[in-house]
Amino acid sequence: MLELKEVHTYYGNIHALKGISLRVEKGEIVTLIGSNGAGKSTTLRTIQGINRPRSGTVLLEGTALETLPPHEIARRGVAQSPEGRLIFPRMTVLENLEMGAYTRKDKTGIKDDLERVFTLFPRLKERIGQKGGTLSGGEQQMLAMARALMARPRILLLDEPSMGLSPILVELIFDTIVTINKEGTTILLVEQNALMALSIANRGYVIQTGEIILTDTAPNLKNNEMVRKSYLGIE
Repeated sequence: MLELKEVHTYYGNIHALKGISLRVEKGEIVTLIGSNGAGKSTTLRTIQGINRPRSGTVLLEGTALETLPPHEIARRGVAQSPEGRLIFPRMTVLENLEMGAYTRKDKTGIKDDLERVFTLFPRLKERIGQKGGTLSGGEQQMLAMARALMARPRILLLDEPSMGLSPILVELIFDTIVTINKEGTTILLVEQNALMALSIANRGYVIQTGEIILTDTAPNLKNNEMVRKSYLGIE
């Protein structure tokens, strides 16, 4: 469904992504793990068109995305729940969700998807008229994910969904990610909690200073000695 081929992305003169190649098959959960500053978020921002690659190709089902503006990439089925949530704090929960569906014209489908996200995140329905900025951290993460789902994406990019959350909420968020995937949404997951990410993913990539240094199935990565020491905190 999604493929990056030899992607190089820069911030000014800083070479952030150094020839990244990865793929995500339809129906998979694929995780990208690495330390802070390794290039995980930059990879997602490059896919979304927020950062323009200097060279290389980003393909969605064979169609090149790297020259398209972000709103057109969103319209083609790529949605992101960004690091730090970045909800609209002065808008209500409902208004935030409606913003997620801004590229859509199918009113009936939008209404159906509102019910779907309220089923996935019942707490959001309870707070439908509440301003986004007054929600707890966990509720804001739910809102960011639900807003992305309102675009009815073919592939969902999740950037650090567990950041700053309590262990109970982390479990809830990851259970919901699995449910979203089982309902048919392909997922590319960037996550600092590598153990949790690998526990739900089909495959994974390890990124280090802008380069992919390892790729394998999630179970194999969990048992890889370098991954265990460097990313799972297991000696």
